[in-house]
Amino acid sequence: MSELSASAVFKSKTHFEILDGLRGVAALGVVIFHFIEMYTPHPDDLIAHAYLAVDFFFCLSGFVVAYAYDDRLPQMGLKTFFKQRLIRLHPLVVLGTVLGVLGFIFDPFGNQWEAYNGWKMVLLFGTSILMIPYPIIAERAFNNFGLNAPAWTLFWEYIANIVYALVLQRLKRIWLLLLAVVAAVGIFYVAKSAGNISGGWSKDNFWDGGVRVAFSFLAGMCVFRYRLIIKNKLGFPILALLLALAFFVPYNDNWNWLTEPLIIVVYFPFLVALGAGATLNPAQQGICRFSGQLSYPLYITHYFALWAFGNYYAQGQPSHQTLMWVIPSVIVIQILIAYLAMKFYDLPIRKWLSPKRNNV
Repeated sequence: MSELSASAVFKSKTHFEILDGLRGVAALGVVIFHFIEMYTPHPDDLIAHAYLAVDFFFCLSGFVVAYAYDDRLPQMGLKTFFKQRLIRLHPLVVLGTVLGVLGFIFDPFGNQWEAYNGWKMVLLFGTSILMIPYPIIAERAFNNFGLNAPAWTLFWEYIANIVYALVLQRLKRIWLLLLAVVAAVGIFYVAKSAGNISGGWSKDNFWDGGVRVAFSFLAGMCVFRYRLIIKNKLGFPILALLLALAFFVPYNDNWNWLTEPLIIVVYFPFLVALGAGATLNPAQQGICRFSGQLSYPLYITHYFALWAFGNYYAQGQPSHQTLMWVIPSVIVIQILIAYLAMKFYDLPIRKWLSPKRNNV
C-alpha cells in the first residue's frame, strides 16, 4: 500500500522530543485536576477540562505508533509487535496495581479495604494485572480498575494496539479517514448525551472510553499517514502553553456538548501536527526528554496517593489555606515517586526484557 511509505517523509526515525514534552504536560495536568476535583465541584475547577488530556494521549499514541510501526510491522510480525508493546506498557501497569493495593490497605485515613479482603482482593489484584475491568468498589464510584483507576486508559490503549496490528495498519489512509469521521460523530453523540466527554473509567460509562480512543487514535494515525506535519518554530514552551490552554477552557453546561468535541476533534490533532513539525531548541531537549520519560510513570502511579488525599479531605475538612500547601506538597512527592519508579524500576526492567526494543 503506497500510503505506508508515508514514513519516508522522515529520512530517519527521529524521536519527536517536543511531543514527549507535551506528553509530560498532559500527565501533570491530569494529576493536578484529580487532586483539585477531590475538594472542588468539577464545573468550578480551574482546569475543568484537564481530563481531556486522555484524548490527547490517545491522539499522540496513534501518531507515534503509526510512525514507528507502519513500515516495520509486516517484517517484524505480530508476535514481536505485541511483545514490544507489552514491554513498553505493562511493567508500570503492574507497579501501579501493587501501589494501589498497598495504598488501599494502608491508607491512614480510610478502611474501605476491609469490605474487599480475601478473595475479592485477590480478584481485584489479578484482574488489574491482567487488564480485565472489575468494577466492584462502590466507595470508588465503581471504577473499572478500582485499585488503580488510570489503568482504564491502558485497557483501551491495548485494544487500540491490537486493532492497529490486525486491521488498521493494513488499511489505506482513506479508510482511516472515513473511520475517524464516523468516530468523530460518536464523540459528538457522547458529548450531547452525557453532557461531557469524561467517561470510560466506570462501569456506567465504560463504552465512552471506546469512542474516545477510536477517534483520537485514528486521528493521530491520519496526521501521520496524510503527512499533516506543520513545520514551525513555535518551540516547546509555546506548544506547552497551547496545550495547557485547552485544560483551562471554562466549563459551560450550555455549550459543553460542542466545546469538548471541538477540542478533541480539531484542536488536539492540530497540536500533534504542530508538535511533530516544531523545531526544538537544544537547550530544551533535556526537559522534553525528561518530561516524556516521567509522564507515564506519573500518570499510572498517582492514584494510590489520590485516594488517601480524598479520605483525608473527607475526614478532616482542611481549610483552603491548608490545602494550598498540602496539595502542592503531595504532587511534588508524587513526582518524586514517579521519578524513582522510572529510574529504578521501569527503565531497568524494559532494558532487561528487551535491550533492542523500540521506545515509543
